[in-house]
Amino acid sequence: MRILVTGAAGMLGRDVCQAAQAAGHEVIGHARAQLDITDAAAVQETVSAAAPDAVINCAAWTDVDGAEGRFEDAVAVNGAGAGIVAAAAAAAGAWTIHVSSDYVFDGEKTSPYVESDAVDPIGAYGASKLQGERDVAATGDRHTIVRSSWLFGAHGACFPKTILRLAAEREELSIVADQLGCPTFTGHLAPALVTLAQDPIPGVLHVAGAESCSWYEFAGEIAAAAGAQCRVRPIATADYPTPARRPAYSVLASERGAPSLPSWRTGLHDFMAAFSQAAV
Repeated sequence: MRILVTGAAGMLGRDVCQAAQAAGHEVIGHARAQLDITDAAAVQETVSAAAPDAVINCAAWTDVDGAEGRFEDAVAVNGAGAGIVAAAAAAAGAWTIHVSSDYVFDGEKTSPYVESDAVDPIGAYGASKLQGERDVAATGDRHTIVRSSWLFGAHGACFPKTILRLAAEREELSIVADQLGCPTFTGHLAPALVTLAQDPIPGVLHVAGAESCSWYEFAGEIAAAAGAQCRVRPIATADYPTPARRPAYSVLASERGAPSLPSWRTGLHDFMAAFSQAAV
């Protein structure tokens, strides 16, 4: 099948293109420089000309803190832009796979969030992603909205790369221990998205790394995997103020038979292997 990927030069988009090619599909990738998803005419023309069977939208505003001061910009991409892509795909008879976020939830639960749980974002980024879900849903029924969590990958900036750099520079790191989520390796998420493009499950799905942890636990495992001598110390969210509020608990689970992914520990192992190979 022919798959068009937006945001193809990003952390997730590059892995999606590779996974689709590995699965034997024809891939048409468009980076942000080639296709601005907020430009409705350009998106419609591009999708129509490509005549894809599926469109996987990996283009997104990912600066959580930056969204607080630039909400209009964030929602233009994560909200309206997502709807533009889905509308163009629907007009071309293609299925849309849209990637959303655990940050559409308020984090007040103490058990994993499933697809039917009420959404209530507490920050601008989460609000922009929720608007995207609604704009995609408004285009019809030929879509799958995939909520995932705490993405990290070999291509582009991510939490593990930051920890690896800081652990090599400092003797001690202070990391938030009271926010829990499901770190998700894009090398594992990407094949699942390709599978959903080929065999769609309509509606909202939760697809994230198995098992949960805190940022502190995640950082400790990253430092240990690198053999770093840096100490990792737990702190509270209140001790590390940021412009954006984050959900204290955003662990995802599926009640709809979503594809299951390996644990975040396996994801970290695979990330370290890919990161080491890239550094050679």
